[in-house]
Amino acid sequence: MKILHCRRKLCRRRRKESLFKAHPIHLAILSALPLLLAFPAAAQTNLPAEPANSLPAQKSSSPIELREELRARCIEGRRSLCGKIVRLFPNGILVESGYTNLLRAPLTKSWLVPGSAVASPAPGLLESKEPGAICVGTVFLTDLPRGKPHLYDYVIICGYPTGEFTYTSVGTIKKTVRRFSANVDKAVKTILAATPAPSTSSNRF
Repeated sequence: MKILHCRRKLCRRRRKESLFKAHPIHLAILSALPLLLAFPAAAQTNLPAEPANSLPAQKSSSPIELREELRARCIEGRRSLCGKIVRLFPNGILVESGYTNLLRAPLTKSWLVPGSAVASPAPGLLESKEPGAICVGTVFLTDLPRGKPHLYDYVIICGYPTGEFTYTSVGTIKKTVRRFSANVDKAVKTILAATPAPSTSSNRF
């Protein structure tokens, strides 16, 4: 009986040892487990990171904010128009700007100067990007103050950018020039009117 008891005890010990004895495959799995657990975190870390200074998509501006922003841009881009009227249109005048010798008293008392005044374009004049810089070249001016301009009269006025204007010069030849407004509030309205409204149609599947 004593011998049988010893054999049973030995068998129990061997079973316990077999449970705790690590198989080579088990060891491989256990050794790789930390890497497997860390893989998702590593994969997330390697995703392209957003720039530190990136901001979320901004919400659309309110009408008042949009108007103020456009007004500020118009004022920033304003130009001093001083030149000869070379063509009349129902909604504006075509001006050859760059006649800097118009900027003298008493001509500067009015925005409209008779064509009898002596003036000529400044040779080699370049237009800077500063607000209020002398405008150089042919431009289209709208929203004129009171007064009746005539062909070949001169203008001395501040213009606010509103885009471009295309007209037919000779025959079928078309030219595109910069367009300015003599009134900053009307310039903003012109830009808003030319801006397409966002589409409200929903996608159909």
